[in-house]
Amino acid sequence: MTQPAMTPTVRRVDARHRYEILVDGESAGFTAYRDRDDRRVFFHTEIDDAHAGQGLASILVREALEDVRSAGLRAVPVCPYVAKFLKKHEEFADVTEPVTPEVLEWLDGVLKR
Repeated sequence: MTQPAMTPTVRRVDARHRYEILVDGESAGFTAYRDRDDRRVFFHTEIDDAHAGQGLASILVREALEDVRSAGLRAVPVCPYVAKFLKKHEEFADVTEPVTPEVLEWLDGVLKR
């Protein structure tokens, strides 16, 4: 008999600049960010292949954006997945800022790309 899947949980891991989503206590993916002033710049989201197609990326990004809102920050969606999520979920428009060339240049410098 299979065990029912546990509800995924999301946690912010400041030391690693990311939010992680856990399934049954194990990391199933993350969305990475860097903070610049009052903006949290999301630049990469990834879900492990073993957990693909379960809607985890959506849960992860929603919870990350709720955390951004509760912290009084603004989200900048450099990550294509986060940008797509925000287009579908206008309830986060109040905490979203556009991606600008200046932000992209800053991010490249921070990530040393």
